[in-house]
Amino acid sequence: MYEPIRTKSVHTMAGTTTPDFPHRSREEELDIQLAGHLAALLAVTDELRALAPSADLDDAASRLAEQVARLRGGRPPARSSVAAAIHEPHLVALHQRAHALAGRALVVAASRADTAVAILAAERMDAHAAAQAGQRELSTTG
Repeated sequence: MYEPIRTKSVHTMAGTTTPDFPHRSREEELDIQLAGHLAALLAVTDELRALAPSADLDDAASRLAEQVARLRGGRPPARSSVAAAIHEPHLVALHQRAHALAGRALVVAASRADTAVAILAAERMDAHAAAQAGQRELSTTG
């Protein structure tokens, strides 16, 4: 009824069955993605630390930096100076962004079964949710 395909697929390289470019495994891709989410969360955490210093944020930043370095093969994450961000603090927005980033990190950590990062991300989600609730209470009462 149908005629079989007689030509090679356009998706294969001419004359080879293995591609000439390297491929990363799923685990490597997840490590890269997770390190990116954690590095972004670290940047927001550093910004929050500059605006509202606390021991909790200091501890979170060091734990995040440690996990990013582990996922990147020992290379420490780039840390930014956030002096430019101090012009007008929007703590609720920063906590919302941090909460979303921690959620993304939690999803990736769960998919790669990284318990340490999953626990850290869940703790950060809880902390940022509590901070958002506290900031909203302050803005409605004050």
